[in-house]
Amino acid sequence: RGRSAPLPAVSLTRTPRKGLEAKQALIAELRRCVDTYKYIFVFSVANMRNNKLKDVRNAWKHSRIFFGKNKVMMVALGREPSSEYKENLHKVSKHLRGEVGLLFTNRTRDEVDEWFSKFKEVDFARAGNKATYTVNLDTGPLEQFPHSMEPQLRQLGLPTALKKGVVTLLSDYEVCKEGDVLTPEQARVLKLFGYEMAEFKVTIKFLWNSETGDFQKLVGDTAAAEEEEEEDGDDDDGNED
Repeated sequence: RGRSAPLPAVSLTRTPRKGLEAKQALIAELRRCVDTYKYIFVFSVANMRNNKLKDVRNAWKHSRIFFGKNKVMMVALGREPSSEYKENLHKVSKHLRGEVGLLFTNRTRDEVDEWFSKFKEVDFARAGNKATYTVNLDTGPLEQFPHSMEPQLRQLGLPTALKKGVVTLLSDYEVCKEGDVLTPEQARVLKLFGYEMAEFKVTIKFLWNSETGDFQKLVGDTAAAEEEEEEDGDDDDGNED
């Protein structure tokens, strides 16, 4: 009487094992895509937004897109000529740094170039982005905001007050200058006032041909490419489809 039931045993290896299994499954899936599709394109993303990448995935359902998990992708393809899954795939791995992904497709280079050169979507800038133009706010009522927002606007640095219950800007205010690296406060003000400065854009950079094993660089000057290779942006976060 009064004795509690023994606690169930907890497996301490469950989570790491699941993680390992997920990595192995991703490696197998990447290799299956190498065997299935004619081309692999390496692409980079400017101003990454998950919802925008989802739009790309939806438009390219006939192909496969992997983004993030750079290190796992490198293991799947092979980092060295001795360990590569197929000829010259180690050259693809070499460029899996930072915000980049892989597009596996049977569409031609011209079709891929044409679609991605037209795909650009704007979004609100985040802290750390550069202002693409100067934004000034004029003195006067800000009737788009409820009176309850006034303290928040003041906290963000705007010279505001309530006048007859209406949020009012007491003097002209420069939110940002073109070229400024935006602070969290500036980014928040720009979003509140509806200024979109970040352009989500995918750039197709390299191509690997499964039939010939050829690897080609498609865009960008040499200096930029060398700079990129020196970066160690091996983001292990991300998603794949």
